[in-house]
Amino acid sequence: MQQVMERGGGLEIALDRGTVGNDPVEEAGAADLVWRVRLLGIEDDFLVVEPPVAVGKPIAIADGTPLIAAITVGQNRWKFRSRKCSQSGQGTQSVLRLQAPESVERCLRRFTRFEVEGLALPKVRCFPLLDPSSVVEPERVVATAVEAFLKNGAVSKGDMPRPRVGPEFPAVLMNLGGGGVGLRVDPVEASHLGRSRVLWLEINLGRDMPVPLCATGKVVHTRIDSSQCTYAGVSFDFSFNTAHHRTVVEQVRQYVEHVQKSAAATAG
Repeated sequence: MQQVMERGGGLEIALDRGTVGNDPVEEAGAADLVWRVRLLGIEDDFLVVEPPVAVGKPIAIADGTPLIAAITVGQNRWKFRSRKCSQSGQGTQSVLRLQAPESVERCLRRFTRFEVEGLALPKVRCFPLLDPSSVVEPERVVATAVEAFLKNGAVSKGDMPRPRVGPEFPAVLMNLGGGGVGLRVDPVEASHLGRSRVLWLEINLGRDMPVPLCATGKVVHTRIDSSQCTYAGVSFDFSFNTAHHRTVVEQVRQYVEHVQKSAAATAG
């Protein structure tokens, strides 16, 4: 942990939906978001980290919420369970105190950090964006669908309208950061990233937020791991419809709120 902090690194955390014995609860249709948060300090019983955010806005996590966490040093990964203990400060200047782990478990290299914990990482439909200005109307439709779901639980059937895009390729959402997402793309699909750096993303948040999170993203960096999968850092772009920023933030907030309520009900 000290080494990670000294290098300005961080943790990846996900909400723990609850366990039965030693096995994660399986919830049909669930999808699990993972956040990258910077490790700011190490105290006797706590890890001090920055709050999780969605496109620059902090996301509230209730005290006592159980978490699954992972750290990475080079090619080595470790995982552990924790919980949020407290929070101080306000907004993006706040810090969270997480329960320090009693022990950590090394991840097998053939697994990702979180798939060994049974978390269902969200699937992403990626499309090369041919005309960035064509995103405005689809984003407005998404905003209307989110509003309808939050008001009365209505969920639109079928695919949302799309802007002018090229052929689809799949990815997995590995983490959500302050201004974008980290994607994993299988080797057979990775060539798509070399053809277009601007993408239309449709992120499946599962039954906790059944309206897909749709947004324009720009690929800002890529790397290839030992299994030849490509990890792409993608920054959200709201240039043509700044109001869509609020829709994305609200979708993530509602997702987190619903997962926490479901986990509390399961624990009860």
